[in-house]
Amino acid sequence: MRKPNYDKFPSTKYRGLLVCGWKGIREYISGKCPGTVAVDLYSGTYEEMLVSELSEGFDKVICTRSLMKPEDEIRRMTQPFMTDDVLFGYLTNLRIGDFFDGDKLAAARSMVETFRGRILVIGTGASLVIPDNAVLVYADMARWEIQQRFRRHSVMALGVDNREDPVSIQYKRGLFIDWRVLDLYKDKIMDKVSFWLDTNDASNPKMIDRATFYEGMDRTAGSPFRVVPFFDPAPWGGQWMKEVCDLDRNTSNFGWCFDCVPEENSLLLEVNGTRFELPANDLILSRSREVLGEAVEARFGKDFPIRFDFLDTMGGGNLSLQVHPTTQFIRENMGMPYTQDESYYLLDAREDAVVYLGVRNGVDRDAMIEDLRAAQRGEIVFDAEKYVNRIPARKHDHYLIPGGTIHCSGAGSMVLEISATPNIFTFKLWDWQRLGLDGKPRPINVERGRQVINWERNTDYVSAHLANRFETVAEGEGWSEVRTGLHPNEFIETRRHRFSVPVMHNTDGGVNVLNLVEGEEAVVESLEGRFSPFVVHYAETFIIPASAGEYTIRPYGLSEGKECMTVKAFVRK
Repeated sequence: MRKPNYDKFPSTKYRGLLVCGWKGIREYISGKCPGTVAVDLYSGTYEEMLVSELSEGFDKVICTRSLMKPEDEIRRMTQPFMTDDVLFGYLTNLRIGDFFDGDKLAAARSMVETFRGRILVIGTGASLVIPDNAVLVYADMARWEIQQRFRRHSVMALGVDNREDPVSIQYKRGLFIDWRVLDLYKDKIMDKVSFWLDTNDASNPKMIDRATFYEGMDRTAGSPFRVVPFFDPAPWGGQWMKEVCDLDRNTSNFGWCFDCVPEENSLLLEVNGTRFELPANDLILSRSREVLGEAVEARFGKDFPIRFDFLDTMGGGNLSLQVHPTTQFIRENMGMPYTQDESYYLLDAREDAVVYLGVRNGVDRDAMIEDLRAAQRGEIVFDAEKYVNRIPARKHDHYLIPGGTIHCSGAGSMVLEISATPNIFTFKLWDWQRLGLDGKPRPINVERGRQVINWERNTDYVSAHLANRFETVAEGEGWSEVRTGLHPNEFIETRRHRFSVPVMHNTDGGVNVLNLVEGEEAVVESLEGRFSPFVVHYAETFIIPASAGEYTIRPYGLSEGKECMTVKAFVRK
């Protein structure tokens, strides 16, 4: 196993205004803001702590949670999006104003306008209360830290105290309601924010001003960059990432790593040598054209459409046998515009590694569904190999998985999953008689899966269209470019480059996402000097914004004179 050089905390480094600690933040706000101050909050912040730490010196404090509709009314209002399902909901069309009592909001606005003295408005939606000339502070929160707080049952949802709800239900409310509402709201008020607060580490708060925030956005959007990967155990998790990514050896396993999902990952701004953490989605909201490119933005708006993540079963077990919904199904039943088409690129594999992909030729679909139902009831052990193709998997294989295709990564694999962005929409069909990390059976969705399985994706189809569809499209001395997919139904194209010399790339006006799948180090360089050389290491995913234009990648450092390999994904035109 190679010596780890994987960077777990990539950042954009520059100089700017940074204030640390509650005392310093209070004093700075007091000195710069003699009048009305609003502190708006993203869901998942410690509201009571923020009120306690920031109220000093104000003559009046208004907490926006007191201006919202009653909790039972908000629960009724959001129930159509939460649904009665234990896992899936429907993407909301609610907006921030729907959560507030109109009369209370109007009364608070009137009070703020006429109050003589310093007044603090604090809480989610605070900008709705203040006049245009008031100072607006935004306390943002990284999605991954929110999920950790869900697990500790320590934060409330938008207008709802759901701290006692199961973690899965808290996450579901966040995904289908709160995060959707608050990202749309944040996008509308970003240009009004004077200061940004980072309270991801509640004991070490930090604040930057508007100029420092936008300097970080501009620098990041104008250069190759990485978001902050996060790692999590799984019932099937393995041991590979512990070594390659230098993770905690005392943790039983690591199954997941999200290393390019801006809606989920963080972005680190290293200001004056100190890390300031924000949701990576702030970059997409504020600089979508520069990062995505005009054509991709026109198709996807401010959604980052490409997702890279790791699935580690090296020394672990099989993933669940599963299927993703079709686009039609996800539109009708979840309110999402597109589905999670995906692929498995084998970053590494043991000799006995396999991939389950597509149904076998001549399968009896009714018998298979009945066996899945019986297995769900605990009456039988489902015989996956009777119904599903079990294919030997080798390092650098690439398997394409358009929605509706039954699939599963087997034990002994290290998968780089390349997919469209939507998550949680996995219909598990069989989980190998296994319990989740909480000791309970994970939700099985045979009936949903039955509605979306494409029975034509059989052995012959998989061989002809989904397994290792490699096609050399260009080559020269010391390099080659191979098309590796994806399926025609999918909007993502992928290319693999082998190179021992500098190899040319061009964003062609659209965002590129790459991973260094072979080699210790490589460097990304701009032909036009648009950005400084950017060094990447083995297994790191990195994003090349559309604005980068032409660029080269070559072996670097420990890899000079050796062959490297990248896999690149981009949105097809």
